[in-house]
Amino acid sequence: MLVSPMLVIGLAAAADLLMPHWQFNRLLGAAPALAAAMWPVAGTLAIGLLALLTAIALSTAHHQLGHTPSVFTLLAILAITLAAAYASRVRQHRERVLAAVRTVADTAQQVLRPPIPRQLGCVDVEVLYQAAAAHARIGGDFYEARRTEYGVRMIIGDVRGNGLPAVEAASVMLTSFRVHVRNAPDLPYLAGRLETSMREYCEEVPGDDVLERFITVLLVEIPAGEPIARLVNCGHPAPLLLHEGDVREVEPSAPSPPINMAALLGDHYQVDTVPFTVGDRLLLYTDGVSESRDFTGTFYPLAQRVRRWVSAGPRQLLDHLHHDVLAYVSGSRDDDLAALVAHRVGPGDRRHRRRP
Repeated sequence: MLVSPMLVIGLAAAADLLMPHWQFNRLLGAAPALAAAMWPVAGTLAIGLLALLTAIALSTAHHQLGHTPSVFTLLAILAITLAAAYASRVRQHRERVLAAVRTVADTAQQVLRPPIPRQLGCVDVEVLYQAAAAHARIGGDFYEARRTEYGVRMIIGDVRGNGLPAVEAASVMLTSFRVHVRNAPDLPYLAGRLETSMREYCEEVPGDDVLERFITVLLVEIPAGEPIARLVNCGHPAPLLLHEGDVREVEPSAPSPPINMAALLGDHYQVDTVPFTVGDRLLLYTDGVSESRDFTGTFYPLAQRVRRWVSAGPRQLLDHLHHDVLAYVSGSRDDDLAALVAHRVGPGDRRHRRRP
C-alpha cells in the first residue's frame, strides 16, 4: 500500500505521545525505509522529511530537543532516508531493466509461439503454455498447428535442458516444421526434415554436448475426409485420446527416435492410426504435465484426472488441467508446462457453437 509509510508515521507519533517513555519516535525511521520499496526517489525523500519533522515536533513536545537521544534519533532518520532514497533509485533502475527484458521476451514469444487459430478446418485447437522460470514467457516446450492439403498437422515437443539453448533449439524445430509441413507427403518425411534441420543446427553450433541435444516430438495428422488421426511419436509422452466418454493413452506401436538421435537409433519413424471421429479430442502435452510431483514424489495421475473432465470443452479441459497441476505440485515447478487439445467437429457443430 502506498499510504503505509504515512501510516507508520501516524501510528509512531500517536504511540509516542501516549507513551513517551517507550520512545516510539525511534520507529519513524521505518517510514522512509518502507517507502523505498514502493515510492520513487522524490517520494521517498518526502516521506523521510515528514518523518524527520515529526520527530522534531515530538522532541519539542517532550522538551527533549537538543538532548543526545533526540539528536541521535534525528540523525538516524536522516541516514535511513538517504539510504532509502538510494535503494529506491536502484529499485527503479532494476524495474526498468526487467520491463525491457519482459518486452523482449514477449516479442520472442510472438515469434516463437504465435497464436494458433482456434479453428483449423475440421479441428478446433486450444493450447496451454507456462514456462518454469519465474516471470519467464518462453522456454523449451513448443507446439504448432497448421492446415494443409493432407489435413490438420500439429507438433508438440520438448527440448532437453532449459535456458536460452533450449529456446534456440525450439525455434529451429518450429521453423523447420513451418517450412516443410505443407509439402511433406507424410509424417515420417516431416520427421526426417526435422532431424536434418536439427543436425545442421548442431553442426553450425558445435559443443561438447552435441550428442546430448535431443528433442522429443509428437507429430499428428488429422485428415479432413477420414475419421482417423495419424501419429508419429519420437520419444514423447503418449497423448490421451478422449473417445466416446473414455480416456486412453495412445502408446506407439514401435519406438521412433527423438530428434537428433537418428544417427544412434536409426531413422525409422512409425506411423500409428487411431479412430478420431466427430466429438473426439486428443490431448497432447509435455512432461512438465505428466512428470509433475506432489510432496511425496508421486507423479501426477494425468489420465485419472482427465477422466473427471471428459465432458468438458477443450478450453475448459485445459483450464481444469492447469489449475489441478498447480495445486498438485509441491513447491515450485522446475519444468515448462505445455498442452494442446485437438477437438474434431462437424460442419453443423461449428455453425451453432459460440466462442467465449
